[in-house]
Amino acid sequence: MRQIGHASLSGARSTVAGIPLKSLAGALLLSLAATSALAVDMPANVDSQRLIAADKEPGNWMSTGRTYDEQRYSPLKAITDQNVGQLGLAWSYKLDLDRGVEATPIVVDGVMYTTGPFSVVYALDARDGKLIWKYDPQSDRNRAGEACCDAVNRGVAVWKGKVYVGVLDGRLEAIDAKTGQRAWSVDTRADDKRSYTITGAPRVVNGKVVIGNGGAEFGVRGYVTAYDAETGKEAWRFYTVPGDPKLPPEGKGMEIAAKTWHGDAFVEQGGGGTAWDSFAFDPDLNLLYIGVGNGSLWDPKWRSQAKGDNLFLSSIVAVNADTGEYVWHYQTTPGDAWDYTATQHMILAELPINGKPRKVLMQAPKNGFFYVIDRATGELLSAKGIVPQSWTKGMDMKTGRPIFDDENAAYWKDGKRKLVTPAFWGAHDWQPMSYNPNTGLVYIPAHIMSAYYEHIPEAPKRNPFKSMYQLGLRTGMMPENVDGLLEMAKGWSGKLIAWDPVKQERVWEVPYVTIFNGGTLSTAGNLVFEGSADGRVIAYAADTGNKLWEQPAASGVMAAPITYSVDGEQYVTFMAGWGGAFSTFAGALSLRAGVQPFSQVLTYKIGGTAKLREPAPRPDTPKPPALSTDTAAIEAGAKLYDGYCSQCHGIHAVSGGVLPDLRKLTAEKHQMFLGILFGGRVPDGMPSFANAFTPEQVDQIHQYLIKRSHDLQNEGEAWKQFNAKR
Repeated sequence: MRQIGHASLSGARSTVAGIPLKSLAGALLLSLAATSALAVDMPANVDSQRLIAADKEPGNWMSTGRTYDEQRYSPLKAITDQNVGQLGLAWSYKLDLDRGVEATPIVVDGVMYTTGPFSVVYALDARDGKLIWKYDPQSDRNRAGEACCDAVNRGVAVWKGKVYVGVLDGRLEAIDAKTGQRAWSVDTRADDKRSYTITGAPRVVNGKVVIGNGGAEFGVRGYVTAYDAETGKEAWRFYTVPGDPKLPPEGKGMEIAAKTWHGDAFVEQGGGGTAWDSFAFDPDLNLLYIGVGNGSLWDPKWRSQAKGDNLFLSSIVAVNADTGEYVWHYQTTPGDAWDYTATQHMILAELPINGKPRKVLMQAPKNGFFYVIDRATGELLSAKGIVPQSWTKGMDMKTGRPIFDDENAAYWKDGKRKLVTPAFWGAHDWQPMSYNPNTGLVYIPAHIMSAYYEHIPEAPKRNPFKSMYQLGLRTGMMPENVDGLLEMAKGWSGKLIAWDPVKQERVWEVPYVTIFNGGTLSTAGNLVFEGSADGRVIAYAADTGNKLWEQPAASGVMAAPITYSVDGEQYVTFMAGWGGAFSTFAGALSLRAGVQPFSQVLTYKIGGTAKLREPAPRPDTPKPPALSTDTAAIEAGAKLYDGYCSQCHGIHAVSGGVLPDLRKLTAEKHQMFLGILFGGRVPDGMPSFANAFTPEQVDQIHQYLIKRSHDLQNEGEAWKQFNAKR
């Protein structure tokens, strides 16, 4: 394990601007009378006692889910279903880069800590949005093309005067909350030759900073690591999939998991199972709950000879928070073959099950089920589908296992193309859900989507550039022809579902046109707040789903909002900024949202009168060069593009606006095409492809993009007609 001291990493920037921290001392007081006498001697002075008793300080939002149980519910009720219509913009802060924004802000004693693209951290005055300091970890932007998906970050953790951020290139860093200067930095990568990244928010439990990683699609082995919050020294590491079977297993968990994998292909591929997002913590049981992701490769035949459950893929794993030792697991999708991660938000609560109170864990992972699990033992208590599912016929409650529908979903068995529902962005992805103990409902940002999966006849090789082929399957997710695009647009949508976890039934829902809408927040004011993909911020009545308030957000909103109070004033904050997996990878459908990336912090209060900042209009589409008549070259370029470029610039070169839409290259960019691919564009996160392509292959990709530029002329008219009929 490499530990990097302050002096050994050059180039990290931290600036202090605006109001000096000492002058804020009078303002940085807790908003409740019970704690109003508590002087703030240290910014971000959070510890276990404060986090466990977070409900006594409802004015603060001290961890990513507000409380260790991750309910994302606030007891604040100055803003209610009766006065929410009076909300206006109080302040906004423009982030440096217009890319995907997925962070949940932290607010402690009047200071907001949040992140933007490439893991840049901002400390803002929570009353007016003025910058206190900014910390840029100087993430290696050459690694952005290896990140699934986009250069996003889901926020920070705070503990005893430090702010912790996971950096896209695999570092975990501690920042002094007062000065914005780095305190320590560690490289979390188990193998620096593999494409490990971090996009998730750290958690701090029992004085340890816990972080997972991403990269399953690029061929890595998943694990979770805990570091001493004061020094950065590694405390423990829990692997989520087994390593080389020739070596001894790392603990009881890996002894169990090793028996469920077959062959040795997974050793080269890494196995996957990355814990790239969700955690929850029960301080009474001292259990840390880990949400584990998909396999690498997706195709189980090439991953594990189509045998075994492949633990702990797509599982919830409970470990001892002090030691990282395995306690129990529940696998949501045994032998996962569809990217059905269980990294989605987990909520802890006490529910009446069969007339008795049970301490439960709730999750709605990608596979479409809503699970209620005993969080002490891992026993499945109930499971019900929240959206249509073609891969399963239901749940066998005797075994706790889903009943697979091989005919409709097992693409690797008969070699036939299968249309599977839900597909790889799932019924619910990373956008957090919330639970309101007053209504007893969970509010889920859900997806309706299907995609084709098809087995390939030869085992793919690991490479540093993600493609569906490299995952071990073909997918016709995005047709290239106009008619196919329009047909696909009809089938993908989103909705906000209010779900009763006891009765396992839908109470109300709100439909959306696009699937990647924001996470949710519920409050004691009988409110549910959510942002939308098409650029709105909205409040609904928590009990009925009636829409009570809406304002434009100038960009798509994916992150979950928060609420807090300072000096007796309640605020609601949304992190706005379109990007991430959907908009970069499925640009054609993303464009239906009608927004572009414009990243900013938007904070509202009753009577707010600030003016919303808007992005500049998009430029006109340039006229493309003459179309090549070399059909073979265009087809070869299409295959190369799909394998190397589609991850960032969208399938069939249709970007959702986050990165350049390569169908709209200017005449100057067409002339520079070879130089751009071979030289890279490091400030934007694009690496050099000089070692990946020959000049002839670059020309083939270029010819394909010119073809797509000409297709765009016809597609534009088709989309106009489609939207006019909606």
